[in-house]
Amino acid sequence: MDGSESGEEFHCAKAIDAEPAVRFWLRNVSRHPKSFKLPTSTDFFYPDFIAQLADGRILVVEYKGGDRATNDDSKEKAAIGEIWARLSKGKALFLLATIKKGGKSVEEQIRNVMA
Repeated sequence: MDGSESGEEFHCAKAIDAEPAVRFWLRNVSRHPKSFKLPTSTDFFYPDFIAQLADGRILVVEYKGGDRATNDDSKEKAAIGEIWARLSKGKALFLLATIKKGGKSVEEQIRNVMA
């Protein structure tokens, strides 16, 4: 996590945990041999959270602090995650979340991607 219980990433974890549609979730550990990863143009990235929803779908969340939400790395990760989700034919969802995105809170972002 980002180091403290007052951090943005911890806030995202709490928002996932509080969502009634989430059956269970886990923190995806970077570079662990059994962690979920997606390819980038130069390597792989390990999204921060993986959740199974009550309806059986998988929700993958990559959290970015406000200072990194629109950099090239984040744009690439968002594009790759969205393609991955689209190719899943409705079985998976991807969200690149940030503290405020389009005026929406993390909680609202999570609910919107699941709708």
